[in-house]
Amino acid sequence: MNHSRPKNLNLFTIRFPLPAIVSILHRISGFVLFLLIPVLLWVLQLSLQESGFALLKEWMQSFTAKLLFWISLMPLCYHLIAGLRHLLSDLHIGNTRKGGKLAALLTLIFSVVLVILVGVWLW
Repeated sequence: MNHSRPKNLNLFTIRFPLPAIVSILHRISGFVLFLLIPVLLWVLQLSLQESGFALLKEWMQSFTAKLLFWISLMPLCYHLIAGLRHLLSDLHIGNTRKGGKLAALLTLIFSVVLVILVGVWLW
């Protein structure tokens, strides 16, 4: 066994391919969604009361609340599109190197478009 192989442990010098970056971002967005669960449950609980619903309706009139809500929906939009990419990959669609790059690029494009559409819908 050759123990003198060069080892590069600095992750900032490694050039990841686009499908790897998209996959890593999918994991990160899932983690962010996991962290948002308590906040979203609190908002749901508040919205189920009549006075809380009125309060939330009033909050959503402000620019800051809309911006925070839009920012919290960004990981959901990305995670949804990247999850569809993973499901297609499980069906052996886009398993080639060229297909993987194209699927990763389309994932990023569709995610940005969906985030913009959600922003337009909020405002």
